Amino acid sequence: MKTTALKETGSPHTLAADPARQAFLVLRTVFTVAPILFGLDKFTNLLTDWTGYLAPMVPATVHLPAQTVMYAVGVVEIIAGILVAVRPRIGSLVVAAWLLGIIVNLVILGAYYDVALRDFGLFVGALALNRLATAPAPHQPGGTTVSH
Repeated sequence: MKTTALKETGSPHTLAADPARQAFLVLRTVFTVAPILFGLDKFTNLLTDWTGYLAPMVPATVHLPAQTVMYAVGVVEIIAGILVAVRPRIGSLVVAAWLLGIIVNLVILGAYYDVALRDFGLFVGALALNRLATAPAPHQPGGTTVSH
């Protein structure tokens, strides 16, 4: 299976001259670190009580306590972050789908529309990362710096 990802080697001048590569690196870093940190926090609830963001129908549907559901959510988020780091083309789509699920959950909950709107912006960013991660090779017309 061939994976396309922007090349990370080269001189600093190459990176400075390539805005698409800079955007890719920034987005990949953010979509690696943030899901891992938020996923870990599902086990500690240091940032917030995450169960408050969960629509009551979710634990009722899966017949598990809300905190147990959030543990599963944390595991998925950690895996998604790692996947973005090692396979950004696939990981970005996993993160985008996950964010869409969060948005739907918040709309069903009928609260935190501000968070849903923020997550929509993150969803668009994850899709942008996917586009940058699937850029054509430099020898192709319109190509950018990538490695296979």
